[in-house]
Amino acid sequence: MKSICVYCGARNGNDPAYAEQAEALGYAIADAGWRLVYGAGDVGLMGVVARAAQAAGGETFGVIPQHLLEWEVGKTDLTRFIVTETMHERKKVMVMNADAIVVLPGGAGSLDEFFEVLTWRQLGLHKKPILLLNAEGYWNPLVALLAHVIDQGFAAETLADYVQALPDTPSVMAALHRGLS
Repeated sequence: MKSICVYCGARNGNDPAYAEQAEALGYAIADAGWRLVYGAGDVGLMGVVARAAQAAGGETFGVIPQHLLEWEVGKTDLTRFIVTETMHERKKVMVMNADAIVVLPGGAGSLDEFFEVLTWRQLGLHKKPILLLNAEGYWNPLVALLAHVIDQGFAAETLADYVQALPDTPSVMAALHRGLS
């Protein structure tokens, strides 16, 4: 079974399209027969994507650090629920148990997760696809920043090859099917 790590916000954000895409992604991952790996919260986009995957009969693998159990409302009814001591352990367990990474809209935590997994890819620590679900152009500033980093000589042009920004769930799923076959 393929596993898709989804990074996303512990909030829904201001645009309803973000939650719509999170829900569509949860359903699509389950419909593909894949497992959702995510941060084990039941709030924001995290809760939306997990509940959708569960509603579609999908397997869910959640990883949450002890200190966020209450704040992120740890979703204990998952197929697999793991509590770690630290955020670093959470991120490591999530990536180790995934075949690809999809980043939905989110805040500082999602950016932290994205940059860590991108850095690991740049350093050759993994070769997993990294996809930005760019709902309503949410990630356009990030894509521009990565281009700026490359243009200014702080990263090789290959950095851009490690990330795909795609507009919606069907595009993300098509890329995952190509990348994981």
